[in-house]
This record gives sequence, structure tokens and C-alpha cells, in this order.
Amino acid sequence: MTVLAPPLPPRFTAPASVAPAAKLWTVDEFHRLGELGLFEGRQAMLIDGTILEEGPMNPPYAIALELATEALRTIFGTGWRMRSQLPILFGQATDPQPDFAFLRGSARDTGEHPTNAELIVEISDTSLKYDSTDKADRYAAAGIPEYWVLDLNGRQLLVFRDPSANGYGTKATVAADGSVAPLAVPGSVVKVADLLP
Repeated sequence: MTVLAPPLPPRFTAPASVAPAAKLWTVDEFHRLGELGLFEGRQAMLIDGTILEEGPMNPPYAIALELATEALRTIFGTGWRMRSQLPILFGQATDPQPDFAFLRGSARDTGEHPTNAELIVEISDTSLKYDSTDKADRYAAAGIPEYWVLDLNGRQLLVFRDPSANGYGTKATVAADGSVAPLAVPGSVVKVADLLP
């Protein structure tokens, strides 16, 4: 008599190459996390679906934020909105929350987060390379006509203009003793020294 063994179970074979996948967030999910208090006291932004966090705000950065608020509010008068560290949406995967975004109109004109601005300003101490490359490219691709980076360590202002999908066409460096007029309000001039601590 022959005893038959039960059939062997099918062999398990793992897929060829399965790696853990990063979770990409949407703007809606990012804002929901903010509403839940996950970013309380932190400087978070959403870039291409990834949540990034900047370090703590050191005194020179905080002072420059105050000085820039005073100087820029003066040159952008009635008919302009100045948003500071608030959402500006570039699709459903990017909300950089720039230090300053200047838009025409009034906050009462809309109930939505803006998707464009005439001028964006970032204050930079530890993030100069990122602000002047990756962020500049994103702002240019979004069609922001003018982008400024206040370089606290170099004591200068980087001015980017002529946006395209490939970045900004022109970049100028304005020293601390220089001044610049925004494209949006060409009759108003700001001294770089007034922005620096």
C-alpha cells in the first residue's frame, strides 16, 4: 500500500523589490494636521507633498521679521494685502507659507487661501541655499513675478525676477547700503539696511 502525502502548500514568493514608500501629504491633510495642533510653535511647510520644518526662530531672524514688516507695510499701502507666514497654495502638494506675500486687494475679498502673489519675501539665516535655489525654482514655476531673499549673514538682498518654468531669468544682489523698488509698486523704494537687524 502506498501512502500519499498531502500536497505541499504553494510557495510564497515576495515581490521582487518592495521598499517602504514615503507618505506624500496633500494641502488639505497638511492644514488638518495644523488644525489638530501638530505644528503648534513650529515652522512647518508643505513642499511637493513633504512636510518640512525650519529650526527655531533665532533673535536676528525675529528682529528682521519685525523690521521688514514695518518697512514693507509702508511701501505697500492701500489696496495691498501683506500676508506673513500664512498659506499660499501652489496646487494640492505645496504650501510654502513664506515670510511675506504681497497681493492686490483686501483680506475681505476672498474666503480662500491665495494661489498667487506679486512679491514673495523670505528671510534667510540658516536656509540661504534652499531659499535661493529650491524655493526660488518653485516660486518661479508658480509664476510669482518677483521673489526676494533677505540674506542676514551676507547682509544683502537677493532679487529674483522674470519667472519661467525653468526658474527666474534674472537675479540681482543688492548690498546693505543699496535700495530696491518692487515691480508691483515701482514708485516706492525700500532701503536694504531698513530690513536688516
